[in-house]
Amino acid sequence: MNKARIALLLVLVIALAGCAARRSPAPVVERSKARPPAARTAGAPPPASAPQSPDHYVVKRGDTLYSIALDHGADYRELAQWNRLDDPTRLQVGQQLRVTPPAGQAQIGLVRTPGRPEARPLKGEEPARPQAAAPAPAPAAATAFMWPAKGRLLAEFAGPRRKGIDIDGRPGDPVVAAAAGRVTYVGTGIQGMGKLVVIKHDNGYITVYAHNRDVLVKEQQAVARGQKIAEIGSTDAERPKLHFQIRKGAAPVDPLLYLPRT
Repeated sequence: MNKARIALLLVLVIALAGCAARRSPAPVVERSKARPPAARTAGAPPPASAPQSPDHYVVKRGDTLYSIALDHGADYRELAQWNRLDDPTRLQVGQQLRVTPPAGQAQIGLVRTPGRPEARPLKGEEPARPQAAAPAPAPAAATAFMWPAKGRLLAEFAGPRRKGIDIDGRPGDPVVAAAAGRVTYVGTGIQGMGKLVVIKHDNGYITVYAHNRDVLVKEQQAVARGQKIAEIGSTDAERPKLHFQIRKGAAPVDPLLYLPRT
């Protein structure tokens, strides 16, 4: 075999070896496993966001000082005072507000006057008949509620979506205070509620009367059980009706559990 053939055979052997090397499958590397997770300190829990303090609330889009106060069972004047707000109508999204009294400061209580507050009827209305004296009820039942309007029930309580009941009525029908108390808010500062009245009662109860046509009471006024406070209307509503809520502090409760059966 001459040198030319030997050289040719060597070239063919090298070429075949190169092809075999190229046909070998390339190694597969899983990218998800290529970078191991960062090591954590032994026994340390995963990082978590700091819980929001129950004493504070972060303002969200659509909030007003009045809606925040109602949702936390407070008077909007209290919130303005606790947070040193010069203009209660100016809130910023993300702003943190104190919704409980600072240390050593109590919430505004009911206005106490000797005896029962007297309901003064409007001109042409029959005065309310005085009720017979009765033994003092137990604290849990100290606030006795009555129906705030005469009409059929349109919608029942379905929390948290529906926080009260809707009562049918004609425009101008009377709306009365469901229990004695003090008016803490009158206005239109809560979206979807129309002309609104809020009354604070004993034992931390609050009642809410929405969609009124006319309001007949003022803020800070003491009212008696059964006193006419407004007239049924359709402000911010699709039809004339009264939206009525009972709240125990910040929590809405089913009014049908507190109202007498008809």
